[in-house]
Amino acid sequence: MRIVSGKYKRRIIAPPNNLPVRPTTDMAKESLFNIMGNHVDFREKNVLDLFAGTGNISYEFVSRGCSSVTAVDQDFGCVKFINETAQKLEMPELSVIKQDVFKFMSMSKRRFDIIFADPPYMLENIIDISNKVFEYDLLNPDGWLIIEHPGELDLSKELNFHEHRKYGRVNFSFFHKAID
Repeated sequence: MRIVSGKYKRRIIAPPNNLPVRPTTDMAKESLFNIMGNHVDFREKNVLDLFAGTGNISYEFVSRGCSSVTAVDQDFGCVKFINETAQKLEMPELSVIKQDVFKFMSMSKRRFDIIFADPPYMLENIIDISNKVFEYDLLNPDGWLIIEHPGELDLSKELNFHEHRKYGRVNFSFFHKAID
């Protein structure tokens, strides 16, 4: 796994094999950030990475100039690895929270410019992620939610759906909160 672009470009991240994760492939990650780069200037954005896993996406957001990235995962090993990697790479913009994602969303008082969610594909309530983000008003106006999900899941009928993209086995659904 590597950081694709920005300040930390080409840095290799080597997570331990025992983490319960399915990291986004470099090809899919590069495509994701190319799409987002057409809609968003990453500098000074506040980002929330839900189901952060190895922190793969969080590091990319920091590398591209986001001012604040919050990574949330409930697995102790994942949280420890992200913290260690953020310290090693000197990423003070990255903070890590060990908590259930749905509990975090229900309690958060912050709003974010971008929210990325990469839940386990076996999670039964993936569709609830977009519903809760908008119910709890977690996005700033003109904010983006991106959910990585299995191909058989269709999120196109959900509130604020913008588009779907597929890269191999990786699927992204994009949601946009229009300016009020």
